[in-house]
Amino acid sequence: MAFKVGRAGILGVILLGSVSTVALAADDPAAEPAGASGQLGNNSASGPIPEIVITAKRLLDARNSIQPELGASSYKLDEAALEAQPGGLNNGLNQVMLQAPGVAQDSFGQLHIRGEHANLQYRINGVILPEGISGFGQTLSPRFAHSVSLVTGALPAQYGLRTAGIIDIQTKSGAFDNGGDISVYGGSYNTLQTSFDISGSSGTLNYFASGDFKTSGVGIESPDGSGKPNHDRTENGRGFVFVQDILDPDTQVSLMAGTERGQFQIPTRSGQSPSLGYSFNGQTDYPSEKIDEDQREITHYAAATYLKALDAVTVQSSIYGRYSSLWFKPDPVPDLLYNGISQEAYRRSIAGGWQTDGSWVVNDQHTLRAGLLLQVERSSGKTTSQVFPVDDSGAQIGSTPTTVRDDFGKTGYSESVYIQDEWKFAPNWTLNVGGRFDSFQQFDSESQFSPRVNLVWQPTQKTTLHAGYSRYFTPPPFELVSNTAVSKYAGTSAAAASSVNDAPKAERAHYFDVGIEQKLTDALTVGLDGYYKKSKNMLDEGQFGAPIILTPFNYDEGTQKGVELSLTYAVDNFQSYANFAVSKAEGKKIVSSQFSFSQDDLDYISNHFIPVDHDQRFTASAGASYRIDKTLLTTDLIYGSGLRADGATPNGAALAGYVQVNLGVVQTLNLPTVGLMDVRFDVINLFDEKYEIRDGTGVGVGAPQYGPRRGFYFGLTKMF
Repeated sequence: MAFKVGRAGILGVILLGSVSTVALAADDPAAEPAGASGQLGNNSASGPIPEIVITAKRLLDARNSIQPELGASSYKLDEAALEAQPGGLNNGLNQVMLQAPGVAQDSFGQLHIRGEHANLQYRINGVILPEGISGFGQTLSPRFAHSVSLVTGALPAQYGLRTAGIIDIQTKSGAFDNGGDISVYGGSYNTLQTSFDISGSSGTLNYFASGDFKTSGVGIESPDGSGKPNHDRTENGRGFVFVQDILDPDTQVSLMAGTERGQFQIPTRSGQSPSLGYSFNGQTDYPSEKIDEDQREITHYAAATYLKALDAVTVQSSIYGRYSSLWFKPDPVPDLLYNGISQEAYRRSIAGGWQTDGSWVVNDQHTLRAGLLLQVERSSGKTTSQVFPVDDSGAQIGSTPTTVRDDFGKTGYSESVYIQDEWKFAPNWTLNVGGRFDSFQQFDSESQFSPRVNLVWQPTQKTTLHAGYSRYFTPPPFELVSNTAVSKYAGTSAAAASSVNDAPKAERAHYFDVGIEQKLTDALTVGLDGYYKKSKNMLDEGQFGAPIILTPFNYDEGTQKGVELSLTYAVDNFQSYANFAVSKAEGKKIVSSQFSFSQDDLDYISNHFIPVDHDQRFTASAGASYRIDKTLLTTDLIYGSGLRADGATPNGAALAGYVQVNLGVVQTLNLPTVGLMDVRFDVINLFDEKYEIRDGTGVGVGAPQYGPRRGFYFGLTKMF
C-alpha cells in the first residue's frame, strides 16, 4: 500500500505494518523524483542525464531494500509534508517528530518515545550517526531531508543498540533536482533565521548542500513561563553537504558531512535569593536575574559510503566519524551562594566506525540480510569545581572556596553482527527471523545474543496485521558516562548523599508488539498498535548539577507498556492525521550512579516501583492542510497529560495537561522580475497556552521549564 503526497500536502500517518509506510510508490508515475522523466532543469537536454537519474533512482531503491522495517511500526514524512507544517523546514527535527504517535516532549528539545528516556538511533541514508554530547542543540535539520522516518516496535535484527526509535533521514540529492533556494525567517522574541539549499549534477556527479544560522531571544525553554526570559540568547549554525558519484549502473560512492555549533545563555528566574546559608567573602545574597552562565556545543560528523547493487545481491559499506564537545561556563559567585558549587565542565567525544549491511535475494521465498558494525570512541572530560569546606554537620568553614579538579579519559569499543531471513512461506504471509550479537568494552564490558522474530499477514489489500518479539541490548551512552571521584568532594558543600557510584550497565529487555492497519475507505486509514517491554537494568538519564550534561543510571527492573491509535484522512487537496497514545513506564531500585540521588529517594525506590520522570500517560498529535490554488493553509497540535513531578513519593505526581495549537499560511508567488517565491506566516501556540514541561522536581530533573509562548513568524523563500 502507498500514498501520494503532493507539494501541498501534509501527511503524517502511522501505518502499522512492515510493508505499509507513508511512501511514494515506486511504480507510481507521481512517485518519480523531479527529473526522473528527464526534466532536470537546464541540463535536461544533455543526453546522458536521464539515464543517470534513472540509475540513481534504482540505486536508491536498492539501498533502501537492505534495511526494510519488516514487522515494525513506521511513520514517515516526505519532503512536501515537512514543508507543509507550520514553521516548515525552519522547525527543529524534534518539533517534526512530536507529530508522531507516542512521542512526548521534554525540556532541552528531548524526545521520549514509548516511555523511553532517550534510546534513539539516528541514521542518514542508512548510516548510523554516533551519539554526541548535546544539551540544547539540534544537530540534524529537516532542511536537508528528502524524507524522515520513525521506526518503532519489535525491530528486525538490523536495528540494535538504540531501540526506542530509529530516526532515519533520507537526504536530498542533486540527481533529482537542479537549483536551490535562499530563505529568511523570523519574528517574535528577536528570532532571525537565514538558510540556503543548493543541488545539482555534473555528469555522473550529484551534490546537495544546505546551511542555516539562527539567533533568538528564547534559545532554551523559559524557566518561569515568561514570554521574554532573562539571559536566554542563543546563536546556532548548521551545515550539511552530500556528494554522490555513480561509477557504473551498479555502483556508487558518496560522501556526506555535517556540522553544528551552538552558543547558549542559561536563562534565569527573577526574584530568587540564595537559601542554603553560604557566604562568599562576606557576601550572602545575589540577584538571580544577574546570573551569567553559558554553554557551548559543537558537533561535526562525516561518512563515506560504497554501494554495490547487483540483481540479487546489494551491499552498502561505510566508514564514519563524529566529533562532539560541550563546555559549560559558570558564574562563580552566585553558583556558590545558590548551590554550594561552581563547576566549569568540558566534555569531548571522538568516535569512528565501520558499518556494512547487505542483502541476498535467494529465491522468491527467501531474502537473507546480514551486517556488522565496529566502533571505537574516546570520551574525556575536565571539570574544575569551586566548593566550600564544611564540617561534619555540613556547616561552612570559612568563606573562601577551595578547588576540586576531576578529569578523566576512556576509550571504548563496541561490536555488532546480525543475520536474518525474510521468508514468504505462504501467500500474504511473511516471517522474518533473525538474531544479532552485540558486545562492548567501556566503563563496563558486556555482551548479548538477541533473537528477533516478526510475522506479517495481509489477508486483503486493505488489511495488514503484524506481531513481533525482540530481545534488546542497550549499552549506556558512553559519551555521557564519567568516573566521577565521589571521594574528592567529601567534606565540602558538594558532598554526595551516597558514596556509592556503580558504573551504568547495559539494559536487557524483552519486547512484544502487535498491531493492525486497516484502510476503511479510499480516504480513511486507521491503525492500532500495542506494546509491552520488560527490562533488567532499565536505563534512564538525569541532570544532576548546573552543567546541562545528562548522567545515565539504571533501575534494577523496569516496564513500559502502551497502546497507540492513529488515523489519516486524505481527499484531493485536503490532508489530515490524528494520533493518540496511552503509555505507562516505571522502574524500581536504582543500581548505578547512586551518588546523584538523595538517600531518602534511594531507600524508597529500592522497595517500590515508581513512574519514571519522563512518564506521560496520554499523548496526542493532529494536523491538517488544505491547498487552494497557490495558497496552503496548515495547522497542527500536540497534547500531553504532563510529565512527572515529586508528590508524596518520588515522581508521585503529574504536571497539568496542555494543548499547543499552531497555524501556518504559505503563498506561492511568481513575480515577473523575481520568479518563484514563497511567503509564509506562522503562529506558534495560537492560544498562548502557558504550560509547564518541568517544575524542577522529580528523579533526575533539574530546573523548571515552560513550553513556548505565542509567537508570530514571517518568512520569504526565493527559489532559483
